[in-house]
Amino acid sequence: MTPTPSPDLYPPLVRIVDDEESVRRSASFTLRVAGFNAVTYESARDFLDRDDLRHPGCVVLDVRMPGMSGLELQQEMLRRGIDLPILFLTGHGDVGMAVSALKLGADDFCEKPIEPAKLREAVKRMTKRNVTERRHAIRVEGMREKYDTLTEREKEILRRVALDQMNKQIAIDLDIQEHTVKIHRSNACKKLEVRSALEIHHFLTEIGVLS
Repeated sequence: MTPTPSPDLYPPLVRIVDDEESVRRSASFTLRVAGFNAVTYESARDFLDRDDLRHPGCVVLDVRMPGMSGLELQQEMLRRGIDLPILFLTGHGDVGMAVSALKLGADDFCEKPIEPAKLREAVKRMTKRNVTERRHAIRVEGMREKYDTLTEREKEILRRVALDQMNKQIAIDLDIQEHTVKIHRSNACKKLEVRSALEIHHFLTEIGVLS
């Protein structure tokens, strides 16, 4: 089965980047028959200029291409912060280049011609992961937006609560009344939709406030 698009994401898309028309045609046919949305690009520059990066998914990328090579495109994607997983397609003798690609974070590499079943499985795995990661990023962004609605005092008190400080100790440290601490804590918890100190800790860790 192909990955189910999240309602909060654009539909997943598989990008096939290869200068050989026969490879592009074969790979796109294999994937479309299996239910994947696939688009093809004849060069790295074509992909960079025309692709709609709002769609999650993955890239099936040839290592050797005229102009910008697959490895150079991978480096440019890293520089631009493009989060799409990459499956490299390599010709005979390109294993060394493929290993270099893996060290830079490529998901996998396969020698041409790739078996249809292997291509489908690799694309399914990469697309599913990218959709999950983007959905998580959207959720964390929403959490950060909630956190930004807190006052500085509320943020300070929640950080201390997350570190297992009691209300009384927080009041002493901040030189305020314990009742005031309770009010700030209650208001902050309502804004973040959390209740316990453990939930507060998980929330702040998720958004990077706590390491």
